[in-house]
Amino acid sequence: MSVRSTSLHIATKAGIGLGALFLVGVLLAAMPAHKATAEQSSGGQESQSTKQDGKSMPGMDMGEEHNAEAGAVHEMTPGHDAHSLHMYMTSPRPRTAEDVQRANEIVEKLRAGMEKYKDYHVALDEGFEIFMPNIPQPEYHFTNYKNGFLESLTFDPSRPTSLLYKKTASGYELVGAMYTMPKRASEDQLNARVPLSIASWHLHTNLCLPRLGQARGADYTKFGLQGSIATQDACDAAGGRFMPVVFGWMVHVYPYEDGLDKIFAMHNHMNHMD
Repeated sequence: MSVRSTSLHIATKAGIGLGALFLVGVLLAAMPAHKATAEQSSGGQESQSTKQDGKSMPGMDMGEEHNAEAGAVHEMTPGHDAHSLHMYMTSPRPRTAEDVQRANEIVEKLRAGMEKYKDYHVALDEGFEIFMPNIPQPEYHFTNYKNGFLESLTFDPSRPTSLLYKKTASGYELVGAMYTMPKRASEDQLNARVPLSIASWHLHTNLCLPRLGQARGADYTKFGLQGSIATQDACDAAGGRFMPVVFGWMVHVYPYEDGLDKIFAMHNHMNHMD
């Protein structure tokens, strides 16, 4: 093995352990941190059970990170205003023939890479983890943290960070995928991966969390990704902790749809009809 190959292998192995720092997702996606500290939780067995069964909703006895994750899941569901206080979308750019060609190539490679995951058991066997499986969602994010780390370094359209499934009576039906990039990425860098004339990348932003140890009893009409507070000053006045950006950049792709507008839609159009 060459020195370069060895170095890349070591970097990849090390990066897997830091994958949560780069993932969307999740809803998502994508790059959520699933470990709440003892100070963030109420402590004891109840908090550990809450983490394991995925029942993390605002107002419950849990870490604030899980409040943020649950809010992100709700915010990304169909019918929610994508241009809310807590969502930032990339600006659309003029569409070119080159963009269309590149987008079609991405879709073709993604379809080929996703084919085996139509059996969701294969996804689970290959390291994809279901994000918050016990919270009802129009789409469930199966996230691979190794892929999320690799996505921060290189782009392979056949290797998405997350797979998107709809729940069925017998399991899960594959409907799409999600690519991610670190929150520090510029719009030019996003455009170099998936053209901004075709797709809209998004960030979850302007989150005000309660102070550590104050999650129980906090007013989640003000705090969290569904809360009314969206500025540093308002968060300070409410005694909260302000996070300008939560998770990283995300973009959904539905390669089994017809036409690029539906393929690169914010949500699967079929979910709007449910």
